[in-house]
Amino acid sequence: MKFRTAATAALALTLALAGCSAGSDDEDSMPGVDHGSSEQAADANDADVMFASMMIVHHEQAIQMSDIVLAKDGVHPEVVELAEAIKTAQGPEIEQLQGWLDDWGVDPDEGQMDGMDHGDGMMTEDDLAALEVADGAEASRLFLEQMIVHHEGAVEMAQTQVDDGSNPDAVELAQTIVDAQTAEIQEMQDLLATL
Repeated sequence: MKFRTAATAALALTLALAGCSAGSDDEDSMPGVDHGSSEQAADANDADVMFASMMIVHHEQAIQMSDIVLAKDGVHPEVVELAEAIKTAQGPEIEQLQGWLDDWGVDPDEGQMDGMDHGDGMMTEDDLAALEVADGAEASRLFLEQMIVHHEGAVEMAQTQVDDGSNPDAVELAQTIVDAQTAEIQEMQDLLATL
């Protein structure tokens, strides 16, 4: 019994030393890297975090604008269809973006509004108020005009992510947004011309 215990202890000691040796080699080859906690964060760079944070706010406003127009009577049927499609597409994207921020250890509220202005396609409070009070045909026209600007801002933000992002999934989503919203801009411009 003593031999078996000693042999087990020797084996455990050998394995422990081998583990320490392997660990120190890893630490020497990658100084200052915490292989556990930083792995998720290393999956995303600043551009990825900025894209996810800003696009959540951007998408939330697009859904708000869609809700405003969907609550009205007399809105052009194709505008209603477009508003519903925007909600259907962007709701799940918000959840995906929030999930990534969680995975990356980022507070979704941090810096979301920093730098967000009309230049990013965001509507002002006055813009939203104008949409709120518009009715029927006027609401249809105003929604299209505002959403074209809004989409143009989203496409610009997404293209920046395609160019600068490092997370493959986030870059892929950004390219999807560029493609889908560019097509919707053309659709909205064509529809606007018929109103």
